[in-house]
Amino acid sequence: MADEDLWESIDRLRAWLDANRAQGGQEGLLLRILKLSEEVGEVAEAVIGATGQNPRKGASHTWDDVRSELCDVVITALVALHTLTPDAREVFMAHLAGVTERSLGTNPTP
Repeated sequence: MADEDLWESIDRLRAWLDANRAQGGQEGLLLRILKLSEEVGEVAEAVIGATGQNPRKGASHTWDDVRSELCDVVITALVALHTLTPDAREVFMAHLAGVTERSLGTNPTP
C-alpha cells in the first residue's frame, strides 16, 4: 500500500466513524482518543495470551494476534490524529522526521 493509499484509508475510516458515532463534538473527540487505551489493552491481553501467562486461560492468543492488535493501535492513533487535525499526514511526517533526527542524528549508526 502506498503512502497516499494509507492516508486515503485513514480519511475514509475517519469519515465512516464520524457518520456513525453516538457522540459528537468535544466529547466525541475525547472518546476517539480514549479508544487508544482500549486498543493498547487488547495488545497487552494478546501478549499475555501468547505467552500463556494467565494460568486460567493458558495460551489463548498467538503472536499473529499481537501483530494484529498492534496494527489496530496504529490505525486508531492515525484516525484520532486525523480527527484532531485535517493535516494529519503532514503533522505525522514532521513529527516522525523530528523523532528520527533526534534519535538517529545526521550520521545514524546501525
